[in-house]
Amino acid sequence: MNRLKAAPSIIRAPPSPTTFDRMADTPHRSTLALRRVALLDGLPEQRLDLLAQQCAWHSVAPHQVLATRAEDRCEVYFLVTGRVRVTTYSANGRQVTFRDCATGEHFGDIAAIDGMPRSADVVALESGLIASLAREHFLALLNDEPQVALRVMRGLASLVRQLSERVIDLSTLGVQHRLHVELLRLAQQAEVHENRARLDPSPRHAALAGQISTNREQITRELNALLREGLLAKEDKALVITDVAALAARISQARGGLSA
Repeated sequence: MNRLKAAPSIIRAPPSPTTFDRMADTPHRSTLALRRVALLDGLPEQRLDLLAQQCAWHSVAPHQVLATRAEDRCEVYFLVTGRVRVTTYSANGRQVTFRDCATGEHFGDIAAIDGMPRSADVVALESGLIASLAREHFLALLNDEPQVALRVMRGLASLVRQLSERVIDLSTLGVQHRLHVELLRLAQQAEVHENRARLDPSPRHAALAGQISTNREQITRELNALLREGLLAKEDKALVITDVAALAARISQARGGLSA
């Protein structure tokens, strides 16, 4: 069986402050593009037209820094196409990843709501198109459109629940079981079919390490252990979870053992 090879650990420096002022604005302001954004679903055409005019539109490149922690900017960003990573860095440069956002999602609403500096860094994972909306226009949207305000509240409540679970896992589970939790989350995102899930492409070790606060070497060791057990399999560039139920059972047992 092929073993996974770990890349050497590299301490990364936090991204330098970057703003959308350094990006090239695209000339198109598309109401149709905003229809891809889940937060704005169901808004009348007139409102979408207004938002399209109020937004600044930006083409972004892979690895481009879109926002930095403690940056004093309060725009909300609509991800029309592409993917971004919400992350941050410790004082020694170690990356901690909070979540990834994909086409149709939004980010930046926390700073827009409370007017405080950014709480995390945001980096583009691939080329895409982003529309940014100034804080005053976003607050007006929440005031005028109750369904949008309710979606924002539900999204923030869901985020609090997810982060609460993550804090508990980081505080009580070892690296092995934290990796199991992350693999199960990725499996559920990829959709489970006949108790199997295909992660294509295979997640990068550095990304997994950032998600569960460890290093790539430990990720490699644990993945190789799962490959030897047959709970994981490699298929071309994909990583296949061969028994999702068994993985979930391990997590349940680990969490249950802690509460017993």
